[in-house]
Amino acid sequence: MALNIIVLIKQIIDIDQIRTDPNTGEPVTQGIPFRVENLSKNAIEAAVQLKEKNGGKVTGIIFGTDKANAAMKEAYAMGVDDGIIITGYAGNNPSLTAHVISEKIKSISDYNVIILGNQSADSYTGVLPGLIAGKLSVPILGNAVSIEAEDGKIKIRRALEDKDQIISAPTPCVVSVTQEINQPRLPPVLQIMAAGRKPIKTEQPSLVDIHAGKVLSNLAPKSERRRQIFEDASKGSEEVAKAIRSEIK
Repeated sequence: MALNIIVLIKQIIDIDQIRTDPNTGEPVTQGIPFRVENLSKNAIEAAVQLKEKNGGKVTGIIFGTDKANAAMKEAYAMGVDDGIIITGYAGNNPSLTAHVISEKIKSISDYNVIILGNQSADSYTGVLPGLIAGKLSVPILGNAVSIEAEDGKIKIRRALEDKDQIISAPTPCVVSVTQEINQPRLPPVLQIMAAGRKPIKTEQPSLVDIHAGKVLSNLAPKSERRRQIFEDASKGSEEVAKAIRSEIK
């Protein structure tokens, strides 16, 4: 059965390059490049593999800023067929994101499965898959390490602490994936060049006032460690034991 797959893609700043201002404790993000979030790459790869096995097409959706063109072109190079960028938002409100994305998905007819990462590296809330499934009133299959389609259903395997679990749901449904599901492909040069020529649809959402949690602080914690070097290991262990006893008291 050919599948109409939607993959949700997130673009974030390269968090590996973030540094902290030593005076204020604020993260310094100015001048840091954007990249496709790692779990979004796993989601893209899972969607494209599902298409390659069953036929159909993959539509990518990004909700972010007008800087997301490069991310969508990377998704095209990996095998995404169509792309939609919903612009005008640089925040991180999962409730608002779920509202905008679910409203867009409702306008796409006959989709079978929505695939996205189970969390994102910039917030780690992990709530977006469930919020979208709730707004669309469809089942959710969470934390997939493999995905298959059969007989009008989507079947996943997820790894628990002591065993693997196989679960399935009728389509349409939402599937969140873990990083263990695959190794995202590195597209060849010809596909990258072809991706650069493909059109990208951009839309402006009608943003609504949704109340959500408020970030009170994003300051880095202060570290006031004292460093001491002991050439005599026995004396060093005595000092460590003394410090531990002091903290326990």
